[in-house]
Amino acid sequence: MPQGKGLGSGSGQGGGRNSLGGGRGRNNGGAFGAGGDCVCAGCGHKSSHERGVKCTDLKCPECGRTMVREELLESRKK
Repeated sequence: MPQGKGLGSGSGQGGGRNSLGGGRGRNNGGAFGAGGDCVCAGCGHKSSHERGVKCTDLKCPECGRTMVREELLESRKK
C-alpha cells in the first residue's frame, strides 16, 4: 500500500458493524412494545400495560410487590 506524505501514523480505529447499537431486535434492547399486561410475580395479579410506563415502576395493588411485563415472566418460565 502506498505511503502518504502526512505526519500522522494512520492508526485509525473504525467502529465496525453494530457500533451504533444495530442488531438489537425485539427484547435485546429491553422494550416489549405497545400492548400486553403487567403481572405480579408474587400473587399473579394482572393489569393492562400503559404506554410509556414501565411495569417495574408499578407496585401490585394486591400485595405490594413490583410488577413485571407478562412476556418477561413467561420467557423465564420456559
